[in-house]
Amino acid sequence: MRPPSLIPRKRPLFLNLAQIAMPVGAVTSICHRLSGVLLAAGVPAALYLLGRSLDGEAGFAQVAGVLRQPWAKAWLVALAWALAHHALAGVRHLLTDVNAGSTLGAARRSAWGVNLAALAVALLALGAVR
Repeated sequence: MRPPSLIPRKRPLFLNLAQIAMPVGAVTSICHRLSGVLLAAGVPAALYLLGRSLDGEAGFAQVAGVLRQPWAKAWLVALAWALAHHALAGVRHLLTDVNAGSTLGAARRSAWGVNLAALAVALLALGAVR
C-alpha cells in the first residue's frame, strides 16, 4: 500500500493568482500573448477606419467623429501599447533564441526594459490623443 503522501488528491487545488508573485519574465511573456490577441482583434478595425477615412471628406469626418469618443481614445492607447509591447517582446525573444541576453540577470533586465518601454509608448499615445 502507498503512503498517504503519495496518494493523488481528488479535489482541485485552489490557486489564488493575486497572491502568486510571478517573475518579471513571466509577466512579460503573458503580456506578449495578450498584446498579440489585442493586435489580432484591433488591427482589422483600425485598417477599416483608415480605409474609410481615405474614401473622402464624409468618411474622414465620420472617422474623426468616432475617434473623438473616449472609448475610441482608450482603444487607440491600448493598441499603441499592444504594438509596442509585442514588437519589443518579440525582438527580446528573438535575441534570447540566439543566446544574446539569455543569462538570468540580462533576461530580467530586458524584461523590465520591454515592460517599461511599452508603458512609455502608451503614455505618449495617451498624451497624443487628448
